[in-house]
Amino acid sequence: MIGQVVTEIQSLGVCLGKGVLRRQGGAGPADAGSFLIDGMAVSVPTASPFVSASPYSLRDEEGHIFLCKDGTALLPVEMIPRPRFYDRTAGDGTPCSKIGLLHGKDCLATSVLQTCIYWNSDSRCRFCGIELSLKNQQTIPLKTPDQLSETARLAKALDGVRHVVLTTGTGRPPGNEISILAEACSAIRSVADLPVHVQFLPPADLERLHELKRSGVDTVGIHIESLDLEALSRMAPVKAAIGLARYEAAWKAAVEIFGPNQVSSFLIAGLGENPDSIVSGSEYLADLGVYPFVVPLRPIPGSLLEDALPPDPAIMAVIYEKVAGILEKAGLSATGSLAGCVRCGACSALPLYERPVAALTCHRARTSDELNRAFDIRKEVFVQEQKLFETSDRDTNDPNSIHLVAKHGQEVVGTVRVFRNGNGNGHWIGGRLAVKKGYRASGAGELLVRRAVETVKRKGCTRFKAHIQEENIPFFSRLGWRGVEGPSVYFGRVHQVMEADLEPKPDAVG
Repeated sequence: MIGQVVTEIQSLGVCLGKGVLRRQGGAGPADAGSFLIDGMAVSVPTASPFVSASPYSLRDEEGHIFLCKDGTALLPVEMIPRPRFYDRTAGDGTPCSKIGLLHGKDCLATSVLQTCIYWNSDSRCRFCGIELSLKNQQTIPLKTPDQLSETARLAKALDGVRHVVLTTGTGRPPGNEISILAEACSAIRSVADLPVHVQFLPPADLERLHELKRSGVDTVGIHIESLDLEALSRMAPVKAAIGLARYEAAWKAAVEIFGPNQVSSFLIAGLGENPDSIVSGSEYLADLGVYPFVVPLRPIPGSLLEDALPPDPAIMAVIYEKVAGILEKAGLSATGSLAGCVRCGACSALPLYERPVAALTCHRARTSDELNRAFDIRKEVFVQEQKLFETSDRDTNDPNSIHLVAKHGQEVVGTVRVFRNGNGNGHWIGGRLAVKKGYRASGAGELLVRRAVETVKRKGCTRFKAHIQEENIPFFSRLGWRGVEGPSVYFGRVHQVMEADLEPKPDAVG
């Protein structure tokens, strides 16, 4: 029930009484009222014109606050009190409330650089309000490392803040915000033992990501906002111009440096995209180890989309359900994130739809460590156990392959690779299916094969073949594969060329 209610109020808004924190502008959840439902922070629209038509409101009954729908109390809520650090100042006298804000229940958030070189241009992101709070004198243009470290120290000591989010506009020249974020993080970590999350555009020089890691950054957000590229070009021209290839390179590099589940990308629903792009985009991101943080559009008063409406909550519920399934299979979760918007979760109902991560997961090898573990398993099986190769089974197809791994918890227990056959006709080849001893009855092999089929289908595969050892033919036949050539000796053993059935099956596993 709570997931459904949160989905609705984040699209429809809540009519709030006095005493609820609100702010205008900023790069984060502007126009926000925040409260706790069952201990979880929820951020909802409160001031946009459409909120007046919402059936949801808050009502005070003898000192107890209830979320009501059409006047009927649904759930008790707990209001988040004004943070005590707001009433303190940094060493230079700047009010801490102009340096950072409490997001959710325990997150300190700030736009370190509150300006963006694209703000007064046609390239400005239409949903953004980063300079509005600056115009309203609610903040300052640039927060210094000293200001941030003192505010973080006070927020932790007085209000129990547990992690930090640092956002930024695009600097001049673009990319210099990386150093600004790194200096801010170093200063915060020097006085407060708080995990830090930073958000930025994908840098042209991926080595800059190491600068952030050295400064103490724990998680990063590289937000593309939409993987419907037509919608993206209308809503965020600069991000569209950067291009998906550069985003993908940055995501992959960040996952290598910070780890799977510690890299995220916002996907905003309600930008005029095809809703299916959010689901397929989430699958694409999750396969890279990037958490797809799906949020409904929050129209910010004063932004270029101030008159827009959030997406229908029924659409959001369907998206959340599908993305939750993707996260489960990819081994990603909000609770697995060390810091940032994903950990806070206040702006999305997705964490409420999440299911426990499956004990057995399968995805592409997302880091060099996962890939090396896959190669180790192949060596154990094909060199040491089966003796098909003398020293190594590695070959020239490996660099051009997509390597999938099966994991039991955090342990890589199996692998398979897939690659195009080279002539561009839509044909793919699978091979090197290997599962560690002790896990061969776990379902890892079947999961790897099914995921391999799913992977090549997403790549436009029309025929998918593999050389199958004679003793494994019944296993592949059970999964819908069929023999297409007679048995032959391959690497000293009898193999059968088999082809996958690429037609979808309603009872497919995984």
